[in-house]
Amino acid sequence: MAGPKLFEPVRVGSLELANRIVIAPMCQYSAQNGCMNDWHLIHLGGLALSGAGLLTIEATAVLPEGRISYGDVGLWDDVTEAALRRTLDGVRAWSDTPIAIQLAHAGRKASHEVPWKGGQLIPSNVENGWRTEAPSATPYAPGTEAPAALDKDGLRRVRDAFAAAARRAARLGIDAVQLHAAHGYLLHQFLSPLANQREDEYGGSLENRLRFPLEVFDAVREAFTNGPVTIRVSGSDWAPGGWDVEQTIALAQALETRGCDAVHVSSGGLTPDQKIPVHPGYQVPLARAVKAATRLPVVAVGLITGFEQAEQIVATGDADMIALARTILYDPRWPWHAAAHLGARVRAPNQYLRCQPRAYKDLFNV
Repeated sequence: MAGPKLFEPVRVGSLELANRIVIAPMCQYSAQNGCMNDWHLIHLGGLALSGAGLLTIEATAVLPEGRISYGDVGLWDDVTEAALRRTLDGVRAWSDTPIAIQLAHAGRKASHEVPWKGGQLIPSNVENGWRTEAPSATPYAPGTEAPAALDKDGLRRVRDAFAAAARRAARLGIDAVQLHAAHGYLLHQFLSPLANQREDEYGGSLENRLRFPLEVFDAVREAFTNGPVTIRVSGSDWAPGGWDVEQTIALAQALETRGCDAVHVSSGGLTPDQKIPVHPGYQVPLARAVKAATRLPVVAVGLITGFEQAEQIVATGDADMIALARTILYDPRWPWHAAAHLGARVRAPNQYLRCQPRAYKDLFNV
């Protein structure tokens, strides 16, 4: 009998993953001046022992002003690169799990307080705040400070910063890069007509709104020579007149022709007026639509918590992989438990082999 699809290998560009479980990028808001520290070593080190097929480093800002908060990780200079290298060296000493990094710019959603202190926008004239940038001078929330609209020089600066961060990622030996074009951050702001009010060649029609994100992708694809370049998108703004799944498909098809290696489909984050129909697997139909319209590997994410639920998503072809975020924070051994439940095997460190339950004596690869 065939084993569970969830634990079959899958290829993403030149990278082969041992299974179809991806650890999604999860911001920790714990960096100092963009630099990783011991918290990130502990956090990523633990997740690297989970048995998942791929570990993705959190949204990593390509410029200081592109951070969501003052606690965000960055990769914009030699200092931030050295801090990230220290963390990677510690993780790799004990795990061979492939590691990807999500490169990001928060746009008008930058300069926010960390979540456990309220997560509100910090004005530019207040400590830990700065003036944000966006496609248009339209704030994310009414009554808050408006961002500065990026001019042509600004667009060039941001695009070049993405490429420079990708080159740093390659120098660090990172296995894959993911561009963050979801959740209302800068590249998503260019895509959505709710945030992009430009009247030049970067605004208005769908073709124009795709232009800057595609330029950034092309620059990163050229700069990152180690392996796959993928993208995370919001499949819908869940708001009238906003970005939707049909436009997401058009973006995915354009990216496919440019050498994109996979699409990770999330949703929302662009407007506080969103009305998200939250339920288990609520974003899977968005992933299914992109998969049906392209030949790209597709990652589904969002309230995927059950072992049978995850298996069904990949076994039915709704997506090629599933991504876990909060689920694996709550249960860092979720892939072990899924393998035990579904009758599959996972890699585990030698130091943990003694914990293998007798009922699942073939659970760990040794």
